[in-house]
Amino acid sequence: MKDLKQTPLYPLYQKYQAKVIDFGGWALPVQFDGIKKEHSITRNAVGLFDVSHMGEIVVSGKGSLSFLQQMCTNDLSLIKPNKAQYTFMCYPNGGTIDDLIIYQLEEQKYLLVVNAANHEKDLNWLLEHKQEDVEITDMSKHYVQLAIQGPKAQQVLQKITEEDLSEIGFFSFKQDVVFEGVKDQALVARTGYTGEDGFEIYIQSTSGTVLWEKLLESGEPDGISPIGLGARDTLRFEACLPLYGNELSEAITPIEAGLGFAVKTNKPNDFIGKDVLHKQKEQGVTRTLVGIEMIDRGIPRHEYPVYDGDTCIGFVTSGTSAPTLDKNLGLALLDKDFSEEGTIVTVKIRNKYLQAKVIKTPFYKKG
Repeated sequence: MKDLKQTPLYPLYQKYQAKVIDFGGWALPVQFDGIKKEHSITRNAVGLFDVSHMGEIVVSGKGSLSFLQQMCTNDLSLIKPNKAQYTFMCYPNGGTIDDLIIYQLEEQKYLLVVNAANHEKDLNWLLEHKQEDVEITDMSKHYVQLAIQGPKAQQVLQKITEEDLSEIGFFSFKQDVVFEGVKDQALVARTGYTGEDGFEIYIQSTSGTVLWEKLLESGEPDGISPIGLGARDTLRFEACLPLYGNELSEAITPIEAGLGFAVKTNKPNDFIGKDVLHKQKEQGVTRTLVGIEMIDRGIPRHEYPVYDGDTCIGFVTSGTSAPTLDKNLGLALLDKDFSEEGTIVTVKIRNKYLQAKVIKTPFYKKG
């Protein structure tokens, strides 16, 4: 693991008995005490995630809004300081470079949080299209990002700050939040990736381990536990939140992935990929992302082909035995003619052809 990139919290992984894996060139915990157990803790109590491998890029300057409007699919003019927005950067052919969250820190200053595996690609894409009145600064090494997720997330986090966390609405955030016993101030957002309530905390890397320990201490009476990447994936999957490289890719557009709400082709600014995405919104797509539930016994996995008879009609993007629902489920990109709920399809799992049916998504919604 020495040759892999490490987050500032890496020294703590051994203390909490993490099983560490190579995740896109990073040494990260896949689990601490079992994926299913960690999944259940997050659904029913509260879990703490180290997601410091994510990339953080600041775009600022007089032309920052018009620049990001050109680079991204959503309409940034719809938000204001201390609000966030989910969006995409796309290629001219509509394929997805990345999905990201943009936080408006102030007028003419934005924080872009990008996927770790796409960080360098995204940064280069932005720099390639940079305008004179825009500054682009990679801040990734300066941040630790912790996610605290679950129905008890707010009550645990509230114990160590006087800031009223109930004032932070969904896809909103507060800056300069002070935590008890922690030197640096933090940005605290409510933009989670588990299907549960919770917060993302961005803080200087020098304060990451102190805050991690503080959260585990304050949350102990509430059943908090450190959570690895394995449960993070099963949690986001049940909520049908996309994972880049699975539901989105250079070959899959946001419209095909069913995420057209974040593609505003009617905004006044042209953006890269607009022509193709506008056409897909207006005329429809030839394939679309659907949920499937296995009828026969088997688990649909990433890239397993899906058939109608002898005809391949698509492939599984993500799949697992969903812990909360106790069902073998998948997300699949299928020809649109087979996207109707109740349609019976066949998934090739190893050398067997097993039946599944198209079902409604998301698979899970918090109560």
